[in-house]
Amino acid sequence: MESNDKGLRVTRRAVLEGGTATAAVLAAGLSPELAAAAQPVPTASLEVVPVELQVNAATHHLMLDPRTSLLDALREHIGLTGSKKGCDHGQCGACTVLLDGRRINSCLTLAVMHDGQSITTIEGLATGDSLHPLQAAFIEHDGFQCGYCTSGQICSAIGMLEESRAGMPSFVTADLTGAQIPLTDDEIRERMSGNICRCAAYPNIVAAIRQAAETQA
Repeated sequence: MESNDKGLRVTRRAVLEGGTATAAVLAAGLSPELAAAAQPVPTASLEVVPVELQVNAATHHLMLDPRTSLLDALREHIGLTGSKKGCDHGQCGACTVLLDGRRINSCLTLAVMHDGQSITTIEGLATGDSLHPLQAAFIEHDGFQCGYCTSGQICSAIGMLEESRAGMPSFVTADLTGAQIPLTDDEIRERMSGNICRCAAYPNIVAAIRQAAETQA
């Protein structure tokens, strides 16, 4: 790499992309001046920054590009691959983790935004050889087939149950005045609607969550 007068760093990739753009406009019969104008402007490089992530009660000191998503930090830098990259657009829920007890899509947030916060992934739910009640319920009710969405389903269900216990209503909640919201199958389906199962194991997932809710009640 080499720097220009404005402190921007010209990368090999930018040079190759610029050459491709120039070739395209020349092939269209345009002048070399227009070809030069079509070249992309190099962007300033982003230096890595220190980030401290508290994941499953362990501290991880990382040096990350500030554009790194929390999902990529967990998978590529810490090696916790239980959280899956499904759509990478926040539409499938396979990457759901718990942040200070609240469920979030880890593909939609940057790792640097959660410096020092408590993060729990699927790997941090069991206690030794004892599974979390939701993990055990998913096994008992066969709440998964290919298993790709399962870690996100379970983490999301844990967050959802806490929301329900706290009296947070959903779109289908009929009574907004009650301190405790009955966790019906419709409530479970609505609250879990952000987690997609491509194998369509939804009836089993609902049954597993209902059992876990009754066990922990």
